[in-house]
Amino acid sequence: MIEREELLKIRREFPILERKVAGNAMIYLDNTATSQTPQGVVDEIVRIYTHEKANVHRGVHTLSQEMTDLQEHTREKVRRYINATGIEEIVFTRGTTEGINLVASSFGRRFKAGDEIILTVMEHHANIVPWQLLHDRTGIVIRVVDIDEKGELDLEQYRTLFNERTVMASFCHVSNVLGTVNPVKEMIGYAHSKGVPVLIDGAQASPHMRLDMQDLDCDFYVFSSHKMYGPTGIGILYGKKKWLEQMPPYQGGGEMIGRVTFEKTTYADLPFKFEAGTPDFVDIAAFSKALEFIERVGIEKIAAHEHDLMEYTQTRMMEIAGMRIFGTSADKSAVISFLVGDIHPYDLGLLLDKQGVEVRTGHHCAMPLMDRLGIPGTVRASFAVYNTIEEADAFLKALRRASAILGA
Repeated sequence: MIEREELLKIRREFPILERKVAGNAMIYLDNTATSQTPQGVVDEIVRIYTHEKANVHRGVHTLSQEMTDLQEHTREKVRRYINATGIEEIVFTRGTTEGINLVASSFGRRFKAGDEIILTVMEHHANIVPWQLLHDRTGIVIRVVDIDEKGELDLEQYRTLFNERTVMASFCHVSNVLGTVNPVKEMIGYAHSKGVPVLIDGAQASPHMRLDMQDLDCDFYVFSSHKMYGPTGIGILYGKKKWLEQMPPYQGGGEMIGRVTFEKTTYADLPFKFEAGTPDFVDIAAFSKALEFIERVGIEKIAAHEHDLMEYTQTRMMEIAGMRIFGTSADKSAVISFLVGDIHPYDLGLLLDKQGVEVRTGHHCAMPLMDRLGIPGTVRASFAVYNTIEEADAFLKALRRASAILGA
C-alpha cells in the first residue's frame, strides 16, 4: 500500500473526505460510480471561470485564444496518457455513454439487417442499449458471451460466436460489478484475425491501469473524466483515424462544419467534425489537472494500493456468516459486489450509510448480468487511491453490525 505519510498528504487534497455522515466520519466506497475530485481540479475550474472563460475556436481575441489553448492542451495530454498516434484520434464527449452512442450511431451506419455484433453478459447498459437501438433501426443481431462461476468470460464461446456475418465486437475492459479484468488484448487480436473491429468500454479501467492504444490495438476506446478524479460531464472517445475519417458526424451544428449553405454542408477535419456546438471547455481544461494528479501519484502505485485494500477487505468479509461475493477472478479490479444471506442490498446499504459508509446498491446498470447471476442486485464497495486500511476496518465493523441487525 501507499506509505501512510504520502497517503495522508493525498487525502488532504480531497476536502470532502473530512465530511461526516449521520454523525460519523464519512467512508467513501462508491468510487466505481464516481471518484472524488482533488482541490487542484476544483481550483482550476474556479480560476478559469474567474479569469479566462471564453468560447473556444471562435475568436481572435485573447481570452478565446487562451481558452482554446487550454482545451487543446488537455487533448494532447489525453493523447499522451493513452498513447494515441495523434490528437485527431481524441474526441471530447459528455462521457463513456455518449462515446458508445456516437460509435453505434455513426460507425453503425455501415451495418445492415442480419449483421452480428458480439457483446458480453457483463456489459453496462451503456454498452447494450445503443446497440439495441441500432438493432431497431437496421435489424442487426446481438450475440452475447457468457461468464463462468468466477465471473470470467467464456473465451471459447467468444471465439465460436464469430462468423462471416460478424461486423463488430464491443465489450468492457473491466466489469463495473464483478471487477473482472478481461483479457482484452487477446480478444481484440482474435477479432482482428477475423477482420472485425472492436470497441472497448474503458470506464472502469482508465482510473486503475495504464492505457496504451498502440499496444491494445483496439479500434475505439471510451472512458470518462469523473471516474478519474476529474470533472463530471466529460468523456473521451479514442478512435483509429482510418475509421473516424470514414464515419459521418454524430450531431450537426456549430464548430463541426467546414462550410454551410442551404444546398450542402461540408465538415471540419478530425476531431472537430464530432464535436458539434460549444463544448464544456472549462471542465475539459480542468481534466488535465486530474491527469496530472494521477501521473504525480503514479498509476501503478494507485492500482497496487487499491488492489491491496480490496484483497484485505474481501478476505475479511468472508468471515461474515452468509457472505456471498460476486466476481472472484484472479485478475480483478478494486471492486467488491456482495450479498449477505437474504438481506436486501438496499436495506444493507441504508444501514451502512447510517454508520457513515457510502456504498452503492442495486443492479449497477447491469440488469442482464444480475439476471444471469439470479439476483436482484448487490451491495458494491469500491476503492480509490485515497482510501485507507483504517477505512476498510471501519467498513468491516459497520458491515458486521448491519448484518447482525438485519438478521443474517
